[in-house]
Amino acid sequence: MKSQEIREFLKKFRVGIAGAGGLGSNCAMLLARAGVGTIIVCDNDIVERNNLNRQFYFLHQCGMKKTEALRENIRMIDGDINVIAHDIKLDRHNIPEIFAGCDVIIEAFDSSDMKEMIIETVQTRMPDIPLIVASGLAGWGKNETIRTRKIDNNLYVCGDESEEVSDENPPLAPRVTIVAAMQANLAIEILMNSKK
Repeated sequence: MKSQEIREFLKKFRVGIAGAGGLGSNCAMLLARAGVGTIIVCDNDIVERNNLNRQFYFLHQCGMKKTEALRENIRMIDGDINVIAHDIKLDRHNIPEIFAGCDVIIEAFDSSDMKEMIIETVQTRMPDIPLIVASGLAGWGKNETIRTRKIDNNLYVCGDESEEVSDENPPLAPRVTIVAAMQANLAIEILMNSKK
């Protein structure tokens, strides 16, 4: 399949992204470049200068809502992509409504509690939608430890599943972006193999 045919195929799909930080902003950018037609992004934070070392934002966007800045950046890549931005904190009650109709959901939270909450919510209330989560992306190097693993029918994890973020082991752009790219790549694989 040629590049334009792939874009034509992907434009009919809808991908939800829970979080617009290092994982979510980079993943959204990659999905946009591939041609996914609708991207739903949720976050309730603003762009700060210290985000620029690993997130897909720019200096002039500091102070903007991440969802709005990300929508602006995606429009500069491809104005035909439908970006639905929700400046909201996700919870067990609003996830099914916000991500209704998504073909894939990508988890991109910093907090382990939020990760656990979205996994439980999607698996119990939206069990037919593939969910791609991330775990273990802090630090640098160790490329050989980063992988994708299928946990069950519709749950996948990308990362090394061990390198936790700390002051001494911060999230740096290379590993964060590698894991975001793995999430985006897996989402595209799932979409390309779908019967839609």
